[in-house]
Amino acid sequence: MTVTLPPLHIDCDFDSGNILINDASDPRRVRLAIRPDTNSDHFQWFHFKASGLTPGQAHTFILENAGQSSYNEAWTGYQAVASYDQQSWFRVPTQFDGKALSFALNAEHAQAWFAYFEPYPRARHNQLIERATSLPGVELLATGRSVEGRDIQLLRAGDGASGKRKIWIIAQQHPGEHMAEWFMEGVIDRLQHNDPTLQALLQQADLYLIANMNPDGALRGHLRTNAAGQDLNRAWQSASTDKSPEVLFAQVQMKQYGVDMFLDVHGDEEIPHVFTAGCEGNPGFTPRIEALEKAFRDGLCKRTVDFQQVHGYPRSAPGQANLTLGANSVGQAYDCLSLTLEMPFKDHDDAPNAQTGWNGQRSKALANAVLDVLGQMVSTLR
Repeated sequence: MTVTLPPLHIDCDFDSGNILINDASDPRRVRLAIRPDTNSDHFQWFHFKASGLTPGQAHTFILENAGQSSYNEAWTGYQAVASYDQQSWFRVPTQFDGKALSFALNAEHAQAWFAYFEPYPRARHNQLIERATSLPGVELLATGRSVEGRDIQLLRAGDGASGKRKIWIIAQQHPGEHMAEWFMEGVIDRLQHNDPTLQALLQQADLYLIANMNPDGALRGHLRTNAAGQDLNRAWQSASTDKSPEVLFAQVQMKQYGVDMFLDVHGDEEIPHVFTAGCEGNPGFTPRIEALEKAFRDGLCKRTVDFQQVHGYPRSAPGQANLTLGANSVGQAYDCLSLTLEMPFKDHDDAPNAQTGWNGQRSKALANAVLDVLGQMVSTLR
């Protein structure tokens, strides 16, 4: 007997939503596509809600243009995430045939959300900023504006006293990399916990924190760019008020307060590992900076199985760095330890979790390990 299932309703009209409907007439095989970033050809991030699922039935969702996405090789080995309540996210069986990405859910409830990675909602961001500024010693130091006028908050943890080191951590220049703001939540959680290790760090350094550099892109469901179609992590040599005010704001604040260490937090689509990219290609790269990079990486390896030094980006040749990138630009301008920290959209293959893959909680835990390393290194930054 053939069972006729009712049609599904597919919706992405919400924070970070992104999907196009090609054909939803067959609830067993829903044909979809990823919408490109505004004013850009980039696309990879997706996030949508499916309503009208039949509990006990399998529903398959096919992203038919995945093979043309910005990082189409990244789909190999990737598993999509799903949630019934937008709180608990889990990986679902996923296949890529070189053209389309397909993932399936044996429905337990009538509605579910699907995404490229566990989303970090703007409402949670607002709560994070409110919680952070309620903590002793944490202040909202300055507020910038995105292309569309959304707030970009710069927090400072510490008293700003003369002689203290200035450690900058920014996140989500690329808006689809939601693991980056989960990492920042881990930093705020640690500030709230205020343990002796953190207290010792803050005696020697102030933390300058931008939890979300690209609120427009994140809200719009972009992968890579802001509302003007600008990749912010390619704008650090040409930031402007019309195309990249988000970067310009950070640069102005850095010039005012100084930088002794810079960490730019990202996610990588293709590499199933946590790793850092350094400034070895900068014209100003010195043995001192090289030693600081090594100390950071070695220290992080000792503190968590979720970091490794084998897999990552190819090293830049001496003098051949791309200075439009945030970490390279800041490292060159301030002669400081400056790193890009990358987390996977897939899983960390050296410490895999089949249920969740890499996720928000693991991103938060990584932040704790990073703060421990900074506590150990702070006195050597200059």
